[in-house]
Amino acid sequence: MLGKLFKLLFILAIIGFIGLVGFAYVGPELGIDFAPAAQEIRMPVTLQGQ
Repeated sequence: MLGKLFKLLFILAIIGFIGLVGFAYVGPELGIDFAPAAQEIRMPVTLQGQ
């Protein structure tokens, strides 16, 4: 019984991984943009020395 459960979980993990990879490839074709919003961040830096 426990072996069947592990086998089922393994198969579900493989199917989930294949689905995730497929979505990563097909997503941009469907208009889904995975890129984060770009913004410029400036922070002053004080260096020690000299």
